[in-house]
Amino acid sequence: MEQEPSKIAESSVRPRFGRDALVASICGFVVVLMVGAAYAAVPFYNWFCRTTGFNGTTQVATSGPSGAPLARKIAVRFDSNVAGGLPWKFEPEATEIEVRIGEVVTVNYTATNQSARTTTGEAAYNVAPLTVGAYFQKINCFCFTEQTMAPGEKREMPVVFYVDPSIVNDHENDSLNTITLSYTFYPVREPTAKPLAASEPDKPKGNL
Repeated sequence: MEQEPSKIAESSVRPRFGRDALVASICGFVVVLMVGAAYAAVPFYNWFCRTTGFNGTTQVATSGPSGAPLARKIAVRFDSNVAGGLPWKFEPEATEIEVRIGEVVTVNYTATNQSARTTTGEAAYNVAPLTVGAYFQKINCFCFTEQTMAPGEKREMPVVFYVDPSIVNDHENDSLNTITLSYTFYPVREPTAKPLAASEPDKPKGNL
């Protein structure tokens, strides 16, 4: 017995609607996952790098190298990025400089809160190519530290670093002539509460 045309059309539309709903649900889940990953990127990256030493994160120097800088020079490029949800302008004072290997260098990044409210951000970084991560020694850096800025506030953030002279013994980097240091600021939705200073009295809570 043949089915009526209306029933045939109805039966063909239902599976299509089911597939469309499934695709829409999957896309929605992916969007939510990506947004969540953006906010979790900094703490996860921080934990991962400190655990594995990825990109030389554990290579933190307290002072410069003991010997004099080498004659060999290398270009260091500076990149800056701001993740969605953080209304900041963030840029380096110079996009590229040439340094001698073993030379201690200070470069400033500038961040400006362009919103009318106080906002907090935290930066993660990476060094490229990956083979030089262990040789890029940072003495001072603003990464993995919450930065809270008032409306319209502008702040300089220094990076003090040097390229470890031992890189010349790594023949994988014999042809290396450029290193890129890249920072990305992510929004912090729930900034860590700062403890009261020892000299600051506690505020009364309610009427006694």
